[in-house]
Amino acid sequence: MMRKILSVVLLIFVLGFALSGCGAGKSDAADDGKLNVVATIFPEYDFARAISGGAANVSMLIDPGAGVHSFEPAPSDIKTIQKADVFIFVGGESDEWAVDLLDSIDTSAMKIVRLIDYVNVVPEELKEGMTPEEEEAAEGGEAAEGEEEYDEHVWVSPKNALLLIDAIRDAMCEADPANAELYSENGASYKAELEAVDRDIAAVVSSAKRDKIVVADKFPFRYFVDDYGLEYAAAFPGCSDQADAGAATIAYLINTVQNEDIPYVYYVELSNQSVAESISEQTGAGMLLLNSCENITKDDFESGITYVDLMKANALNLEKGLN
Repeated sequence: MMRKILSVVLLIFVLGFALSGCGAGKSDAADDGKLNVVATIFPEYDFARAISGGAANVSMLIDPGAGVHSFEPAPSDIKTIQKADVFIFVGGESDEWAVDLLDSIDTSAMKIVRLIDYVNVVPEELKEGMTPEEEEAAEGGEAAEGEEEYDEHVWVSPKNALLLIDAIRDAMCEADPANAELYSENGASYKAELEAVDRDIAAVVSSAKRDKIVVADKFPFRYFVDDYGLEYAAAFPGCSDQADAGAATIAYLINTVQNEDIPYVYYVELSNQSVAESISEQTGAGMLLLNSCENITKDDFESGITYVDLMKANALNLEKGLN
C-alpha cells in the first residue's frame, strides 16, 4: 500500500513538471511520417516490432534489464507516451501509473491497447509453500477486502500471445490504414512462428515423464501452466520482488524436489538465482532458466532476440526438466 501511495504522489509531481514545464503534446513529436508505437515492456514491444516490419517507429518504455514492477515514469517517459499514436500496456496492478497518466492527458488521437482486456484473466495465486509478498504477509497472506488482484502476466502463454498480437495489429492498422496490409501480413507471419512454438511446447508436455515444475523463484507462469496442463510449486507469487524465501518455503521446495524426484529447478530471467541455488545445493537438482519474457538484458535487446526465440528456449528447458 505504501508503494501505491508513493507512486501516486510521484506521478502527480512528474505530471505537473512535464505538462507545465515541457509544453508536452503530440504536436511536439518529430514527424517522420511513420506511426509512433510505444510499448511498456518487452513482449508488447516485440509483437509491435514484428507487425511493423520497419514501417513504424516502435519503442520500449522500460529499459532492458530494469525492474518492471517498480517502474515510475520520468518526464521524458511521459513525453514519449504523449507522442504515441498507439500505446500498449498490460493493465495490471504494476501499471496503475499508466492508468493515472492516461486519465491526465489527451488521448483522443491515440489508440490504446490494454493487454488484460483481450484474454481471460485469473486471480493471482498464493500457492502452498510460497513466501507471500510483505504486504500480504502483514495481512495474513490475503489481499485486502475488495482488492482481488488479477495475474497480470498474460503474455507468458503463447496461446494468449496470439490473441495479443491480433489486438496490437488491429490498433496499428486502424491508426495507420496506409500500412494496414503490411501490418496484417507481418502479423500473420509472426503468428505462424508462434503457433509452431505452441505446438512444440504442447508436444513436450504431452510426451513428458512428469507434469510438475518447481520454480525456485517468483512465479509469473500461471497462464503458461494452465494452458499446457502443468502442475507447479514455487517460491514467490508472480509480482514478488523478494529475494529471500522463508524457511518454510525452502523446506517445502526441498521436500517437493526430493519426494517427487524432480531433476531440475527453474529460475526466472534477471533473477539473482539465490533460492534456486539453495535448493540445488541441498538436493542435487540442476538449474534451468524459464523465461517469462517480461524483460531482457541489454545485450539480448541489442541483438534483436524475440519472444519466439525465448519461447523456443523454454521448450528445450522444459523438455529437460520434465524428463
